Amino acid sequence: MTETSPEPVPRSVLSDPTRFLQEKFTDAVRLDEREGYSGLIVDSDRLVEVAQSLRDDLGFTLLADASYVDYLEDGFFEMVYHVSSPHRVGPPMVFKAQTPRDEAALPSLIPVWPGADFQEREAWDLMGIRFEGHPDLRRIFMWEGFDGHPLRKDWREPYYEEEQKPFGSRWPEGHAGRAKDRIPYGMNVQYPGGFTLDGWRTEGEESLYEALDTPLTQEPGIHRIKTDELVVNLGPQHPSTHGVFRMVVTLDGETITRLKPVFGYLHRNHEKIGERNTYLQNMPYTDRLDYFNSMSNNLAYAITVEKMLGQEVSERAELIRVLMAELSRIQNHYAAIGFLLNDLGAFFTPVLYALKERELILDLFEAASGSRMMCNYMRFGGCAYDLPSQVGGPAIRPGDRERVLDTMTFIEDIVYERLPRATDEIDHLLSENEVLLTRLKGVGVLPPERAIAHSITGPVLRASGVPYDLRRMDPYSIYNELDFKVIIRENGDAYDRYLIRLDEVRESLRILEQVIPRLQATEGQDFWLGKRTYTIRVPQGEHYGHAENPKGELGFYLVSDGSANPYRYHVRAPSFINLSALEEMCVGHTVADIVVVLGSIDIVLGEVDR
Repeated sequence: MTETSPEPVPRSVLSDPTRFLQEKFTDAVRLDEREGYSGLIVDSDRLVEVAQSLRDDLGFTLLADASYVDYLEDGFFEMVYHVSSPHRVGPPMVFKAQTPRDEAALPSLIPVWPGADFQEREAWDLMGIRFEGHPDLRRIFMWEGFDGHPLRKDWREPYYEEEQKPFGSRWPEGHAGRAKDRIPYGMNVQYPGGFTLDGWRTEGEESLYEALDTPLTQEPGIHRIKTDELVVNLGPQHPSTHGVFRMVVTLDGETITRLKPVFGYLHRNHEKIGERNTYLQNMPYTDRLDYFNSMSNNLAYAITVEKMLGQEVSERAELIRVLMAELSRIQNHYAAIGFLLNDLGAFFTPVLYALKERELILDLFEAASGSRMMCNYMRFGGCAYDLPSQVGGPAIRPGDRERVLDTMTFIEDIVYERLPRATDEIDHLLSENEVLLTRLKGVGVLPPERAIAHSITGPVLRASGVPYDLRRMDPYSIYNELDFKVIIRENGDAYDRYLIRLDEVRESLRILEQVIPRLQATEGQDFWLGKRTYTIRVPQGEHYGHAENPKGELGFYLVSDGSANPYRYHVRAPSFINLSALEEMCVGHTVADIVVVLGSIDIVLGEVDR
C-alpha cells in the first residue's frame, strides 16, 4: 500500500490554459460569454487540434465528461467537454463545440482521449450528433428499431403529455388519468421510416458483429495454437454480469481476442425524465443510479445545484453528509469484495460476511431517512432530517434484533469497534488465500497511462497508481478540513483493485473518527438552510458538479434557463465510463477471467444504463 498526496502541478502545465489556447488558436477559440456560462467555444474544424494541445501542452490527459445540449431555438447542438489533469488541483477545464441541428456532425476525439468512445456513442444515440472518424459509431442504449433521438427537445413519444412536470393531469386539477393509458395497444410504439420487424434481429446485430472484425493491436504470442475463431455471448441474463449486461466475445481457443460490451437492457432515459422533473423532484431519481450508493448520489447532485443557487450549507449538515458518504463508501466496498468472491466461485460465505456489516450501516440510513437503499435524504442547503435520537433494527450483538441504541453510541460502536474488526477479519481470511491470489494477480492489468486515457476514475484508477481523488483534487463539502490520504496501489491488476477497496475502507474510518466529535459538538444546530419549498428557480447558466463516489467520479452537468425545471440534466456515470477499458483489460486472458475483471471494476447497471 502506498500513501500519497496530489503531486504539484508539473512545469509543463501552464498556469493560465485559457489564455494559452486563445493565443495559440487565435481564430479558432473564443470565450463563452453567455450569462452564467464559462469555458471556451472551439471551431469544430479545429476541435481535434485544440484537444491535442490540451492533452500534450497543458497536461489535461483525462477526459472527465462529454455532455451534449440541444439549443432548439438557436438551431444548434453543443458538445461540452470537461477535462482534468491527475496532477492539477482544482476544477476541470471546459471547452465546447457547436454544430447545426440539421447537419449535426463533429470530429471524434477518440484519437486524443479513447475514453470518448462510449460518450460519443451516447451523444449519437440520444441526441443524433454524428462523430466523424469514430471507429464504431452505433446506438448504445436504444435498439435499432427506435425512432429518433430521445433527448432532442423536439422529440415526442407516442404518449407525450407535457414538456415539464408537474403535469396538469396531476396538478392542480388532480386527475389520476395518464396519457399512456389512453393510447391503444399497438399505437404506443413508433419505428423509423421503412423499418419492419422482419429480420430486424439480423439487421440490428450486423454492426455489432462487424465491429468484432477490426483487430486490436495485440501482443506477440497471443495465438498459442491454431484454432477456429468463435464468437460467444455472455449475458444479458448471466449471474456474473451484475445485471442485464451482455458481452460479445471473440475467442481463439479459450483466449479472448475481441470483446464488445452491449448496454441498454436497463435504460430508462433517466436524463429525459430529469429534464421534465423539477430540480427537487430529481433528488429521489438519483437514488436509482448506483442504487448501492443513494446517499453519495444525493450529495453529488445537491452540491451541483447549490453551486448554481449560491446556497450555503450549515456545518452540521456538512458533517452529516460526510458521515453518510463515507459510510456509503464502506458498505459499497464491502459489497464489491463480497460479490467479487462470489464471482470467483466462493459462493455465499464471503458475501454474507460483507453483507452482515453492510446491514448495520443500512440500519442507520433507515433510521435517518426512512429507507435502507432509496434514501432521498439530501436537500439543497442540507439534509431532509437531522440524525435520529435512536437506531433500531439488527443490533450490534448477534441475535438481538429488537435492540434500540442511542444514535451516537451506535455510530461510535460501528466506527471504532465493529467495522475496523470486520475489515481486519476480511483481510486476514481472504487477502493471502491461494485461490484468490491465483485468480486475481496479474489479471486485467491496466497501466496508469491507459487508465487515464480511458477516462477511468475511482478505485480502479488509483489501483493503477494514479492518485486522483476529487476529495483532494477538487475538494467539496468539508473534505479540505479533514486529514486523510489518497491511497494508491502500483500494479493495476484485479488483485490491487481488491486491495485498494480494503485500504479505502480503513481511510474512510479514519475520516469518520474526525467527524464524530464534531457531530457531537454541533448537536441541535441547523441541518437545513434555505427554503423548504416544492419548487425552486435556478439562475440561468450552466455548471458541472462532481463528487468522489465509491465507484468513481459521479458528475452532473446542468443547464438552467431560469425556470423550475433543468433545461439540460446530464449524468456522468462512473460505472458506464469505467467499462471503456473492459476490452483492453480482457484481451489475452481466458473466458473465466472476464468474470474476474468485470467484478474487479465494480459496476451497477442502474448507473451504466440510466
